[in-house]
Amino acid sequence: VQLQASGGGLVQPGGSLRLSCAASGRIFNINIWGWYRQAPGKQRELVAVVTSGGATNYVDSVKGRFTISRDNAKDAVYLEMNSLNPEDTAVYYCNANGKRNSEFGRRDFDSWGQGTQVTVSS
Repeated sequence: VQLQASGGGLVQPGGSLRLSCAASGRIFNINIWGWYRQAPGKQRELVAVVTSGGATNYVDSVKGRFTISRDNAKDAVYLEMNSLNPEDTAVYYCNANGKRNSEFGRRDFDSWGQGTQVTVSS
């Protein structure tokens, strides 16, 4: 299963961006979608997750500013980011896990997107 992330860019403090990530391949279902980020010199951190049931969770630093959502019909996930500040600057990665179809039956998968750069600067 391949993931393609998009939507990053340069934005001024206080601005907004919307990240998208679409999955392709022999997908049976996607259980959990997640967005992670990695800033220079820092470890990758989990930003937000959304389950198949629609439950969401966020790292404290983005609560109230970021919203994760999913479109099951499109096998896609989105991250709406508002009130961005320079501390949000990072490469953002999408992640999905679930089950895929194969000639051997259904198999688990855990896939990562290629990352999209978000830079918040004036």
